[in-house]
Amino acid sequence: MNRSRLFAVIALAGLVAFPLAMRAFDQAFYISFASRILIFALAASSLNLILGYGGMISFGHAAFFGAGAYTVGILMAEGVASAWIAWPAAIIVAGLFALAIGAMSLRTKGVYFIMITLAFAQMLYYIFVSLKAYGGEDGLNLPGRSKLGFGLDLKDDLTFYYVVLAVFAAALYGLHRLIHSRFGRVIQAIRENETRMETIGYATYRYKLVCFVIAGAITGLAGALIANQNSFVSPNLMHWIQSGSLMIMVILGGVGYHYGGAIGAAVLLI
Repeated sequence: MNRSRLFAVIALAGLVAFPLAMRAFDQAFYISFASRILIFALAASSLNLILGYGGMISFGHAAFFGAGAYTVGILMAEGVASAWIAWPAAIIVAGLFALAIGAMSLRTKGVYFIMITLAFAQMLYYIFVSLKAYGGEDGLNLPGRSKLGFGLDLKDDLTFYYVVLAVFAAALYGLHRLIHSRFGRVIQAIRENETRMETIGYATYRYKLVCFVIAGAITGLAGALIANQNSFVSPNLMHWIQSGSLMIMVILGGVGYHYGGAIGAAVLLI
């Protein structure tokens, strides 16, 4: 077993045992706090995919975070509480936003790309501020958490924690496989020298766009989870300050390091 895999096994074992220890010491607050760290770790890890491996410095990543959260919130306000409907819908909506934003933003480079992604995120922020039917600037209170079925009650913080942990672990494993796949190698090569990759014959724009959409969709899932934890969604979830926080998490944990998003989220939130 290599060092990276050993670290992952030890970390996972620690995360599984953590809430049980907190309950034993009557410190239930830390279970909810750990869930929050895992949710932001998921969002930061998705940003690390495009920032660390794709070389795309997006300053509007919170747009997809908020889009996923609002998808769950709006569906719940309309009476759709099933996680099997709301969570995939959050992924799809965030992915579609990422497709639209990425299709235009990725035609630029450098500081222009940074500013355009920021501008689109702020546009979405003001759109949701204007949605008075769903709380507007004050946000939207959710009547409860999504219903998962199978006897799992997400209202229980311990159950919710393990669901979030399972989602985070699955997403991180999926990102690991993606990064080490042919697609991931091409994305990293484009980061190093896009002109050379174009000369070889790779459709660099398409590769970057697919990578951008995948990252946006994963962030939408994180948004769905944070909406459930807070039982509240607000336009502030997609404000530029939130995008900056996610970027700081990636930088603190290590840009281009697979566990960088998780480490950075833990460091910043703690």
